Amino acid sequence: MTGPATTGRETAEEPDEPSGKDTAGKDADEAGTDGTGTDGAAGPDLAGPPVVLPSSEVPEARGVSRLRLVQIYRVGSIVLGLVLLLSIALTGAAVHRNNEARDTLINRVDPATLQQFRLSSAIGRQDTAIREYAAGGGAGSLAEYRAAIAEERNAVAAMRRLLGPVARSGDVVRRLDRVTAGAAAWRAGFADPLAAKPGGRDLDAAEDAAARRLFAQVRGDITPLQQSLTTLHGHVADRLRARATTVLWALAVTIGLVVLAAIALALLIRRTVLNPVSSLSERVRAVAAGDFAHPLDISGSAEIHELSVIIDAMRRRILDEWRVSTEARTLLNQQTEELRRSNAELEQFAYVASHDLQEPLRKVASFCQMLERRYGDQLDERGRQYIEFAVDGAKRMQSLINDLLGFSRVGRISRFEEAIDLNEVARQAVDNLSALIEETGAEVDVGELPTLPGDRTQFTQLFQNLIGNAIKFRREGVPPRVTVDAHRTDGEWEFRCADNGIGIEPRYADRIFLIFQRLHQRDQYTGTGIGLALCKKIVEYHGGRIWLDTEDRDTPGTTFHWTLPAGEANE
Repeated sequence: MTGPATTGRETAEEPDEPSGKDTAGKDADEAGTDGTGTDGAAGPDLAGPPVVLPSSEVPEARGVSRLRLVQIYRVGSIVLGLVLLLSIALTGAAVHRNNEARDTLINRVDPATLQQFRLSSAIGRQDTAIREYAAGGGAGSLAEYRAAIAEERNAVAAMRRLLGPVARSGDVVRRLDRVTAGAAAWRAGFADPLAAKPGGRDLDAAEDAAARRLFAQVRGDITPLQQSLTTLHGHVADRLRARATTVLWALAVTIGLVVLAAIALALLIRRTVLNPVSSLSERVRAVAAGDFAHPLDISGSAEIHELSVIIDAMRRRILDEWRVSTEARTLLNQQTEELRRSNAELEQFAYVASHDLQEPLRKVASFCQMLERRYGDQLDERGRQYIEFAVDGAKRMQSLINDLLGFSRVGRISRFEEAIDLNEVARQAVDNLSALIEETGAEVDVGELPTLPGDRTQFTQLFQNLIGNAIKFRREGVPPRVTVDAHRTDGEWEFRCADNGIGIEPRYADRIFLIFQRLHQRDQYTGTGIGLALCKKIVEYHGGRIWLDTEDRDTPGTTFHWTLPAGEANE
C-alpha cells in the first residue's frame, strides 16, 4: 500500500549489473529479425478514411421481385384462411345434417314404431276385455277395456306428435287415421253397446260374426301401417347413411384442401425464399472462396432482391478495399525491409556505444584519477573538485549508456523459457543487492511465487529494480522493509512489492514510468531515471501491466502492483 510521501522518489533506478556490452554484436542478427514490431520509425497511416463507393445502380425489380414477402404471405394467408373457412363450413353443415338425420331416426321414427306396437296391443286388449266382460260381466274386464282405449288414444297422439316433423310421413299418418277410424267403427258397432249393457250373457252368432268382421278389418289396416312405418324407417336410415357419407367426403375434401394449401405454401416459400437464398448462398460462397468477380444478381422477393444488391455492393467494396490493402501491404513490406535495415544499424550503434563510446569514457575517468593521484598535492581545492566532476560525469555517462542499451534490448533480444521459477529469480535479485541490503540493514521478505514463462534475465532486472528502489528510497533512521508476494486472479498472477520508504505522491503515478523522469535532485538520490520505465517495458513485453497503488495511504511507503499471464504450468 502507498503511504504518504514527503518528497516522492525518482522513477528509474537500476542497481548496477554487468553491462553486457559484449553481447550486442553477437545478438545483432537476432535483433534485426525480431525488432520489426517494436523499434523503428512509424510509417505513414495506411488505414486512412473508409473507402466510399459510388451509389450502385439497383436493377429494376421484375415479376415476383416487385412484391415484398409480407405482401405475398398476406395474400397467401387470406386465401388459405378462406379455403379453410369454406372447408370447415361445408364440413360443419354436413355434420349438422347428419345429426339431424340421426336424431330423426333415433328420436322420432324408432319411438313411433314402438308406439305402433302399443297401438296394436291396445286394440287387441280392447277386444279381449270386452268379450270377457260380455261372458262374465266382471267390472275388472270393463275397466281393462276402458284402459286399453286410453292407451290407444295415447299411442295415436304420440305417433302423430313424433311423425309430424318427419318428411315423407304422410302415408303413415293416413294409414294411422284408417286404423283409428276402423277401431272407432268397431267400438261403435260392437264394443261400446256391449259395454253399456250388463254383462254375463252370451253373444249370439250373428252379433259375434259382425264384430269379428269389423275387428278383422281393423287388423287388416294395422298391417299396412306397419309396412308404411318400415318403409319410412328405411328411407330415414338411407338418408342418414347418405349424410354420413357426405360428412366423410367433406372431411376428405377438407383434408385435401389443407394438404393442397400446405403444398402451395411450401412451394411459395421455396419459390420466394428458399431457392433465392440458396442461390445467393452459393454465389456468396463463391465470392468468399476468392471469386470476387462472381455477380450476385438474384431474383426473388423484394427483400431477397434488396439483400442481393446490398451484398453485391459489399463485394465491390471488398474489391476496392482489397486493392487498397494490396497497395498498403506492398508499402508495408517496403517499410518492413527499411525497418530491418534500421534495426541492423541500431544494433551496430549499440555495439559502438558499448565498446567504442565507453572506452574513451573509461580513459577520461582513468586519466583524471591519475592526475589527482600524481598532481593532487599541487592542485588547490577547486582543481581537485574539477577532477571529481569530470570523473563523476564520465561514470554517469557510462552508466546511462548501459541503462539505455538494456532498455533498448527489451522486446528485441530475449531468451524465452517456458517455465521460470520466480522464487529463484527473486533470490538471485536479492543476492545481487546483498551489499546494499547489508549496508542499510534492510529486511526483504519474499513470499511464494509462481512458475511462469518468460525471459529470466528480464525478470531478474524487474525484481532487482523494484527491490533496489524500495531500499534506496528509505526514510531517514528507519530500516527498510520490503515485501514481495503474489496471488492468482482470473487467468493471471498479480504481484506486489511494498516498502516502508518515503512514498510517492499519487499525482506522479503516471509520470514515474516515463524514461528520464526524476522526482528528486541527483545529489539526493543517484540514478539515471530509467529503472521504472524499464520495469514497465519488461512487464508489458510479457503481456502484463504495472501500476502504483494510490488507494491505501494510511501507512507510509510505496506499493507497486504488476500482473503477468498465467502459463501452462499454472493451469
